[in-house]
Amino acid sequence: MSGNYYYGDNVNMYGGQGNQGIVKNHGVPGAGQQDPALVAALAELHSLIAALRAQVPAPSAQLLDESLPAVSPDAAVPAQERHRALMAIAGIASTVGAVGQPVAEAVRAIIGMISG
Repeated sequence: MSGNYYYGDNVNMYGGQGNQGIVKNHGVPGAGQQDPALVAALAELHSLIAALRAQVPAPSAQLLDESLPAVSPDAAVPAQERHRALMAIAGIASTVGAVGQPVAEAVRAIIGMISG
């Protein structure tokens, strides 16, 4: 096997001119791409909300429906709007007790991912 394979940072120095500096070779999603773990967590949250929706009163189900677009994996929404929707979903999940626990835990995990 021949060739150059770079994992992690790569620094190229060619004399005193034309230096490239540090090339970051980390698997960080580029602009416009989301973390695959976040996308998977949001998709899982959608399925959990669908199950919870059938077990809550109509006004709560309507609020869940209104919050779904902001937590869609492919939605380009401001961070504050997504956070607001997640908090609304968590609030509903916490009011229904054990039935809402999986949703509340999923929301906590997503907020942890988003917050860093």
